Amino acid sequence: MISFALRMLRHRKAGFAGAFVALLCAAALVTACGMLLDTGLRGGVAPERYAGAPVIVAGDQYVRQAKESGKEKAKLLSERRWIPAALAQDLARVPGVTKVVTEVTFPYAGFTAHGWESAALTPFTLAEGRAPKAADEVVVDARHAGRAIPGHRVVGVTAQALPGQDTIFFATGEARRLAGRAGLVTAIGVWPGVEVAVKGAVAYTGDERGAVEFPEAENSRVKLISLGGALGGTSLLVAILVVVGTFALSMQQRRREIALLRAVGALPGQVRRLVGGEALLIGAVAGALGSGAGILLGFWLRSRFVDLGAMPANLRLVVSPFPPIVAVLTTLVAAWVAARVSARRTARIRPVEALGETAMPAAGIPPVRLVAGLLALAGGVVLTIVLSGLNTEAASSPVTMLTALVWTIAVALLGPLVARAVTALPLRAPGVAGYLARKSLRAGTGRLASVIVPLTLMTAMTCTILFVQTTMGHAAQSELGAGVRADHVLGPGASAAAARQVPGVRAVTEVLRTSVRIDLEKYAVQAVTPGGLDRTMDLDVVAGSLDGLGDTSAAISRTAAGRLDAGLGDRLKLVLGDGTPAEVRVVAIYARGLGFGDLTLSRELVAGHVDDPRGTVLVSGGDREALRRASGVPVLDAAGTAQVESPNAAVTYVAMGLIIAFCAIAVVNTLAMSSLARSRELALLRVVGTTRRQAARMLRAETLTATVVAVALGTAISLVTLAAFSAGMTGSALPYVPPATYLAVVAAVAALALAATTVPGRFALSARPADTLAARE
Repeated sequence: MISFALRMLRHRKAGFAGAFVALLCAAALVTACGMLLDTGLRGGVAPERYAGAPVIVAGDQYVRQAKESGKEKAKLLSERRWIPAALAQDLARVPGVTKVVTEVTFPYAGFTAHGWESAALTPFTLAEGRAPKAADEVVVDARHAGRAIPGHRVVGVTAQALPGQDTIFFATGEARRLAGRAGLVTAIGVWPGVEVAVKGAVAYTGDERGAVEFPEAENSRVKLISLGGALGGTSLLVAILVVVGTFALSMQQRRREIALLRAVGALPGQVRRLVGGEALLIGAVAGALGSGAGILLGFWLRSRFVDLGAMPANLRLVVSPFPPIVAVLTTLVAAWVAARVSARRTARIRPVEALGETAMPAAGIPPVRLVAGLLALAGGVVLTIVLSGLNTEAASSPVTMLTALVWTIAVALLGPLVARAVTALPLRAPGVAGYLARKSLRAGTGRLASVIVPLTLMTAMTCTILFVQTTMGHAAQSELGAGVRADHVLGPGASAAAARQVPGVRAVTEVLRTSVRIDLEKYAVQAVTPGGLDRTMDLDVVAGSLDGLGDTSAAISRTAAGRLDAGLGDRLKLVLGDGTPAEVRVVAIYARGLGFGDLTLSRELVAGHVDDPRGTVLVSGGDREALRRASGVPVLDAAGTAQVESPNAAVTYVAMGLIIAFCAIAVVNTLAMSSLARSRELALLRVVGTTRRQAARMLRAETLTATVVAVALGTAISLVTLAAFSAGMTGSALPYVPPATYLAVVAAVAALALAATTVPGRFALSARPADTLAARE
């Protein structure tokens, strides 16, 4: 059968081109997603600042909790965990240790600041000048030689500069004072590379030092695992749906050929093996080429994520044989299953019936397909209900995509019924082209159904991906716009004390943004100075009062209270961003959690446990220019701060844009296959008197009909999905859909569909009808 399949492929290259393109794109997507996932699991960051120390002793950057099963579960901290400086003395007494160097790290005026005693960790050496000694003296790296540092004297310049950070050194005592962590250090370097173990700290070697130096790289790895898994799973499901649709259309076009094989004695099993063999051959070639293209796509994705700040430049992309192997195997399985399923009915019917069906396809829908379609509908309903009850982005995001896909799968399975219902409507375009289009659509409902599916998929996925972000952003922006009472906002680094001295200022609130863990689950936090809070922000308190907010109390959003089953007076045990445990009592519950965070804590409680204690300052009253002069930073209007952008929105658009692009390729693929396969039909129309222009208009009318139906179905799928998502995440079942963006999506789908029909249609109509009819089919 394989040799026979090879001969079939040689004589039907154009007929198999569509399936080849779909499988190649599927393999590329799976490979790229697999590379992201593999990087998240095994990627490493080479140390820069800590490159000269063989061992770095630092805090455990994970919060850990023992489960009832006895297993320990760990989650990454959002801030750096500091360790006691006294540990350096214990390390110095370890046999074999010859040198110990302490290190403090903190942000300062756009630099990463350290004490000069830790210069040996890289090592940094002086190219000119001397080490800092006084409180107002600093040493800058080679990249900033000649730069003035306000309030300080540059007394030295290093010979080195790190590629990933701008470095400045203070005198040891001044650095520890500015870091604000009395008795604590960021890390301790140990020479030589001997094994050390100190209670309350962890020893890191090799690339583990890079993970300590760049905590954001560890966060990126965690995000890549979830993103690669979610994107890979969604890509795989979309790929299977597209490949099945492509093979189904190919099998429709080969009905006569398969019927003739049955008529000359081919058994159903032989036909299935033939079709499966063809699919395996196409899948093998497409999978190999697609996995190679997927590696290039993986590098492109990494560069885009680095540009967007979602992935550090020094997090190396892992290139291993596993993603390509998985992509090839997945492509082979998808191709074989799609081909066998598509040819199942034609291969089983009797030869005479098969030949009859080439002239008049069966009017019914196979019972197995009908049952599968109804099950998919039921699955869509269940997922929609589940989605409406999810109120965390980590849980709702993958379910959102899956819900839209399951609804689309239901449309694909029940497509013939949808096409039959559409063609039964007493509507048609005007003129001869409209009459021909209506007759053609009624005679080819199977072809119409095959065209509707990729158009529906593209509309549904595009709208869902775009409007999930706009729904969340609009809800958060609305809450911020309604809740910020301050007249001005001062950026990071502003002095709240100076702002309070400005004439006319009625209230000043300092705001820090961080996160905490409660039972290992992450919750977004805003930490505020409680005094005058009611004049700068309105959290829409629904229970309790913010008057009692202090170092041992907290306000909690209504959504977070539901997740934690917490009420007024309850005590919450939480872990601050750097791993420090704390316990607070709930004194208020508020409604505006999307705009202001899951919890509101006292700034006094949080400020000593974040890497960067600088936050924004909300000011009620006062003159804008006077505030600018007093604070030394730009002053924003409160309305300008109510622009909420999800930090992951751009990354989501890039990642999910690949799926949209795949859907677009599927649209072009399907429509081009459908148009080119109708060359003989179009030639017959030309022979009986239809002009070329009328035939072209007929094709466009058919495509517009399919597009209108697909856009309606895709819009309905996305609206149902978005309504459930919005109900769970924002409390309102009304998603935010910008009209201009939606119209642009519809226009793009329509333009793509028309282009994919017009170009192949013009090619099919360019030949002389007699030549087309005389050619071998």
